[in-house]
Amino acid sequence: MGKMEVLEVDRFMSQLLEARNCRPSGKQDQLKEAEICALCYRSRDVFMEQPMLLELEVPLKICGDTHGQYSDLLRLFEYGGFPPEANYLFLGDYVDRGKQSLETICLLLVYKVKYPDNFFLLRAITSARPLTESTVSMMSASGGTASVYGKRSRTVSIAFP
Repeated sequence: MGKMEVLEVDRFMSQLLEARNCRPSGKQDQLKEAEICALCYRSRDVFMEQPMLLELEVPLKICGDTHGQYSDLLRLFEYGGFPPEANYLFLGDYVDRGKQSLETICLLLVYKVKYPDNFFLLRAITSARPLTESTVSMMSASGGTASVYGKRSRTVSIAFP
């Protein structure tokens, strides 16, 4: 996989931020699967380039448990400032309950790629591969919009071992 160019990251960010004015229908297909894979691989490169122990500068906004609630994530940025205006540390639990889990994790990864020194994501216990895969299986079995997310989340799981 090649590295994502700055222009692509900006385009992805624009597409994802346009969704803030849309109602979550579960039918939004903002990014293509190949683009999502490229984003995952590029963000993995960014994570691997950084040390395991982060020494972060204040001020820093600490956020947790977005659970795929895209509108709540956008509200956090509206109140706290969109990156890079503000530095962020997200503690995990990025997806699973909201209808827009895919948009949620993609926006977080786009910000990580674009602002690696101002935007930090930790891997929560529920982000661990075995738990993620069982959640994906349950979501796929339930059908509906979750099955679309389920197919793509395997890609995320593979990209982040």
